[in-house]
Amino acid sequence: MPALDPAARRSRLATAPVARLATLRADGTPRLVPITFALVDGLICSAIDEVKPKTTTRLARLTDIEGDPRVGLVADHYADDWSALWWVRVDGTAALHRDGELRARALVALAAKYPPYAAAPPAGAVLVITPTRWAGWTATG
Repeated sequence: MPALDPAARRSRLATAPVARLATLRADGTPRLVPITFALVDGLICSAIDEVKPKTTTRLARLTDIEGDPRVGLVADHYADDWSALWWVRVDGTAALHRDGELRARALVALAAKYPPYAAAPPAGAVLVITPTRWAGWTATG
């Protein structure tokens, strides 16, 4: 099976419109949620926003990360033509940035990737994942 080289993994992840974030609940079971994100200096950044409907900005994934910062992230591409399939997975540690230069740069990158963020910049924290392991696969090499 053809593995993606490091540059291809980063490129495909950077252009993916959405990824799935896995966190660990207090009881050790996984929680999976789709997220929007941008790569900033090799870090994966996702805003806690008000643009997408939520009942609260105190999200369960944030509680999970406060209890155990280990996370996983996967982005993939599916097509009826299976020769076009690929996925990228990142394991890492997550932290919340409520202010600072990295948060500001992340918001600029997110606004460039997602027009709704340009129209309504997120006021909440930015979730920052520091990758510890990358993996990737493509059907075509």
